[in-house]
Amino acid sequence: MPRVGEAGWHPVIQEFKALIDGDPVVRMAMTAMIDQIPARYKDHHPRNPHELLAQLNAVLTMAPTYIPPDGLKQAVALVGTPFSAILIWTMGTAAGFAAYRDAKINAMFKKLLGVWSHFLSSEASTYVINPSDTGWQSASAQAQLHMEDFQYTPGALHWGFSSWNEFFTRKLRPGARPIQCPEDPSAIVSACDATVYRIARNVQRREKFWVKAQPYSLEDMLDHQFVDEFVGGDVFQAFLNPFNYHRWHSPITGTVRQAYVKEGLYFSQAPSMGEDWTDQDQSEAYIAHVQTRAILFIEADNQAIGLVCVMPIGMVEISSCMIDERIKPGARVVKGQELGYFQFGGSTHCMLFQKGVIRAFLGKENTSYQVGQVIAFAEE
Repeated sequence: MPRVGEAGWHPVIQEFKALIDGDPVVRMAMTAMIDQIPARYKDHHPRNPHELLAQLNAVLTMAPTYIPPDGLKQAVALVGTPFSAILIWTMGTAAGFAAYRDAKINAMFKKLLGVWSHFLSSEASTYVINPSDTGWQSASAQAQLHMEDFQYTPGALHWGFSSWNEFFTRKLRPGARPIQCPEDPSAIVSACDATVYRIARNVQRREKFWVKAQPYSLEDMLDHQFVDEFVGGDVFQAFLNPFNYHRWHSPITGTVRQAYVKEGLYFSQAPSMGEDWTDQDQSEAYIAHVQTRAILFIEADNQAIGLVCVMPIGMVEISSCMIDERIKPGARVVKGQELGYFQFGGSTHCMLFQKGVIRAFLGKENTSYQVGQVIAFAEE
């Protein structure tokens, strides 16, 4: 007999409940990851799978909110990501590491995120684009967003956006991201507005990417495509916070060899992080191997650059990587041309270069770049 409230659950939540109730391995995993939440956090977390499903049902019609800094415990502005808020402490448990890699559980989260994406693409999701303290039109939020760089209608309701996703993937005004060194074919520019997470040289074919150091493993990152071309090369990884511009652009001029989305996991985190874990950024190198990601190979016109891989990667519920329909094998792209975009929230991306191409990167960890700014020059 259904419990109170279950009859009103969304069909996708009902389907998830049926999976948990009908599959003992799934029920064990979902129950264990909740039971293993550190005691000091249990008061702020679902106590059983039923409560977890009820909370997931509630957030299917919630758009990300703006969380202003309070000047005390929270010194910086944040973005409310509803799924992570529910699941965060389960992701750092031993059972959670296994559960979020389980194919059946992962498939259900894919369906949940599909339903949520449908809501975020609807007019109903614009309710968070308002001038209240937690609205995206508040003075505090606008200071983070730099709306002067984007196409929008200042005086219109919700700035003229028809959905959260349209607002989040807003387009730049012409000239807002000029290309540096446009006439220099050796200049490689940033594909995203992002902050450098890691730059790795001499990257190897296969590594234990799940251990604490999270070394890059080319076979796993590249989905076994063009691996030989990148052995001994470089990986440049940078993080997009939720306030960044979330479209990706070509770092070079050349021809697209391949462009596709590799389906992967959604809430899996690096096991080396341990149970008392809140910073999802600590798993960024790990998720480059397992999360849903777009993989784009571009052959540069400049032979000194050769083959480059641009890899936008989803993080937790920010899992939607949308490749522009014009970006197909054989398509020509110019430096700075749009390749696609993320939906939902913050994300990360990698650019991979062949051995010997890059003499030195201009920045280092925590250096911030905008689209079109030079990150490196190729050896001539």
